[in-house]
Amino acid sequence: MPTKIRLQRRGKKGQPFYHIVIADGRAPRDGKFIEKIGTYNPLTKPANVDMDFDRALYWLQTGAQPTDTVRAILSYKGVLYKNHLANGVIKGALTQEQADAKFDGWLKDKEEKIEGKVKEVESEERNEAKKRLDAERKVNEDRAKEIAARRLAELKAEEGEKAAEEGTEEPTDEASPEAPVAEAEAKTEEAPVAEKTEEPAAEVAVEEPKAEVKAEKPKAEEKAEEPKKEEKVEEPKAEEKVEEPKKEEKAEEPKAEAPKEEKAEQKEEDKKKAE
Repeated sequence: MPTKIRLQRRGKKGQPFYHIVIADGRAPRDGKFIEKIGTYNPLTKPANVDMDFDRALYWLQTGAQPTDTVRAILSYKGVLYKNHLANGVIKGALTQEQADAKFDGWLKDKEEKIEGKVKEVESEERNEAKKRLDAERKVNEDRAKEIAARRLAELKAEEGEKAAEEGTEEPTDEASPEAPVAEAEAKTEEAPVAEKTEEPAAEVAVEEPKAEVKAEKPKAEEKAEEPKKEEKVEEPKAEEKVEEPKKEEKAEEPKAEAPKEEKAEQKEEDKKKAE
């Protein structure tokens, strides 16, 4: 079996890392090898290949057979193209200077392509990072708007509650000063009424008995009954209005006192007749 240029796996699970080695074709993949000529990391973009160019070209010219993956790596690094030009020089198709000029031109083009690929990858990463940042900003703005809306709603609710509490407190505050005012007015109105009602009582007591001395017993009874009826009607009027009881009291008190004087006169007349 000829020697092979192959990969030996290294690294952790899910993070492969390979060694480029020259090994016997009969040896296991990760077994004994003849020489290590480089490393290969497929996780980076573009893939990172670190290889000894001259040793790879030597083993390729001596007849070592690369595996498919290693063949792609050698083509990527220009080892296969260099071997092709070397074979042309050996056959006399071109000179060594022409071969070197062609390889240098190819190598420059390859480096430019690699640099362009690296720039593309970097720009893509930047664009992705910008997109992620924009998405995060939008999410943060939406959250800020939601929080602001909730705070406004809470403030409005608090203001409404305060306004409702103030509205319930105002009538109680207004009613408290009105109560003493109403009581004071009622007292002031009752005082003159009592004064006015007392004065005619004394006058009637002096004047009316002279005219009513000859009154008969049934008349005195009728007069005594009338104030009772008037007193029943007077109570609601005194509660509803304050001014009306003034007139009624003036008319009622003389009537109530007149029958008492008539009774006293009648008793005196009866005594005289009996004597």
